[in-house]
Amino acid sequence: MEVILLERIERLGQMGDVVVVKDGFARNFLLPKNKALRANKENLEFFEKEKINLEAKNLKLKNEAEAVSEKIVVNNYIIIRQASDTGQLYGSVNSGDIKEKLQEEGFSIEKNQVVLDRPIKEIGHHEIRVKLHPEVTSNISIYISRSQEEAEALIKGEITKTETAKEDTINLEEIFEEGAVPESVNEEDVALDENEVTSEEETNSDSNADLSNEEVEDKSDT
Repeated sequence: MEVILLERIERLGQMGDVVVVKDGFARNFLLPKNKALRANKENLEFFEKEKINLEAKNLKLKNEAEAVSEKIVVNNYIIIRQASDTGQLYGSVNSGDIKEKLQEEGFSIEKNQVVLDRPIKEIGHHEIRVKLHPEVTSNISIYISRSQEEAEALIKGEITKTETAKEDTINLEEIFEEGAVPESVNEEDVALDENEVTSEEETNSDSNADLSNEEVEDKSDT
């Protein structure tokens, strides 16, 4: 179907352009959303008469979107979700969740304005695009975390997304009594001690095996 665009459509054209699109896209989106008109003689004449008014309306909406953009990009948006020790979410965060968060912060945003290629499935910092106007797109910072404290640490850069998913390491306080952790001892020392213990056990095991063999030989001689 051939249509006249009444506003800029990404990857399609500018206001006033006459383009050919699939019938379904025109009937289900462009025409009912008043983003285009069928390209016939009557509508072409209408557009030429209303062009100045349409451009003025578009400019007003664009200026309003730019004003919103200046405010929306300033904030960091925190969404709390449950996640595993590896940082994988129990579920996901989608464009609807982000829309609700932005609305909570006072921004009137629709779900289809949130540009999300796929649902978010892990904790951390995520840059998300929000289309405030056909000619105005803002990048906002979304922080997915298990707690407010974790989100604030991510924002400050005190921890990274990788660090939030690290496995638990040896806690020296759990090994030694309170206040008894030697200053010279660290986790590497503990790991070395464990290896030494394992080596001693293997040595003792080999010694016991040698003794057993000697006993067997003594008995056979008698």
